[in-house]
Amino acid sequence: MTIRAVIWNENVHEQENEIVAELYPAGIHGVIADALNATDGVSATTATLQEPEHGLSAARLAETDVLLWWGHAAHSDVSDAVAARVAEAVWSGMGFIALHSAHFSKPFKALMGTACNLTWREAGERERIWLTSRNHPIAAGLPDHFTLENEEMYGEPFGVPEPLETVFISWFQGGEVFRSGLTYKRGAGNLFYFRPGHETYPTYHDPNIQCVLRNAVLWAHNPARRIADVTDAPNVPIDAAPEPIEARGRRLHRDGEAGFR
Repeated sequence: MTIRAVIWNENVHEQENEIVAELYPAGIHGVIADALNATDGVSATTATLQEPEHGLSAARLAETDVLLWWGHAAHSDVSDAVAARVAEAVWSGMGFIALHSAHFSKPFKALMGTACNLTWREAGERERIWLTSRNHPIAAGLPDHFTLENEEMYGEPFGVPEPLETVFISWFQGGEVFRSGLTYKRGAGNLFYFRPGHETYPTYHDPNIQCVLRNAVLWAHNPARRIADVTDAPNVPIDAAPEPIEARGRRLHRDGEAGFR
């Protein structure tokens, strides 16, 4: 089975900033797609903010096994309807990987249900990324730690729910630490947050980072059939109860009538 991955990128900095355009002439999404397409069993395509429905129509998401999301300057420009559509796809079983500043993206915040805030500093600091779970599938093939010579600092506290697993923690040259690789389960969907990826540094060209992304796509994929109508909340008629019952007391709703949402 081929895992169908889509790399979504707002694709704004590449158009407006010379440094980013030089580092990523085909866009951040292009570099990530190239790395994933070099992985056996993965087929990666891209989508951007500027496309109709941001490239994420209902039909496209139905055919997406794992969605990777990079955003920073244009979180508010993402359609609320598309963000809700992404969250529902995750609940139904699509994998979701939030990259770097996607901690403030609409889909990630909806899936976390928290502020997702943190401290930060843009100073090109050295980042040392440590494995905290050596045998985790996302860490496969990696050394116990690796270094990015230049990165943006993200610092604790990180305003997210307690994760299922912490796969990586980062130390920065200025002394801060950060939980840089977190896993979650949301409905039937597997979710991974991965911190590195500031746009003015060549982070996504780094072999170790590409290894993490490849592993994360394989891990996030749920091969089971998607859950249909994942937000339905049906009113079960009395005569459809698993055991025979009789109605008792007064009711607000008739059998089969929709409830309030």
